[in-house]
Amino acid sequence: MASTSVSRIVPAPPQQVWNLIGGFDALPDWLPYIPESTALEGGRVRRLTNPDGEVIVERLVDFNEAERHYSYAILQAPFPVNGYLSTIRVHTVPGRDDVAEVQWSGRFNPEGATEEEVVDLFTGIYRDGLDALHKTLSA
Repeated sequence: MASTSVSRIVPAPPQQVWNLIGGFDALPDWLPYIPESTALEGGRVRRLTNPDGEVIVERLVDFNEAERHYSYAILQAPFPVNGYLSTIRVHTVPGRDDVAEVQWSGRFNPEGATEEEVVDLFTGIYRDGLDALHKTLSA
């Protein structure tokens, strides 16, 4: 099983960051790669569409409001992986109440691609996503 993780300090207090990203259906609010999200099954499944019109379906598998994190599995996607499980979490930065650290991590099995290729793919997605989050919070 392959894995990757990306962290980024963003310019907002942890609760403000969580208020923006903590909703499972909130990706279009901060992630340009996902302009459309439809909540299904009472909000436990999200059907995402990327700018190319490709569909990604993900299921919420863990959610913790108090600790500010959630985990999800991919049910359907154009990615060369199976067994995908990802977590996004918001951390407090010790001694600072004006910034937060956001960590986005995932583990998965390559399918039809090398481990290096899929690690690079998701590292890029997470990095670009956290860069977009930083930009949104800086505006």
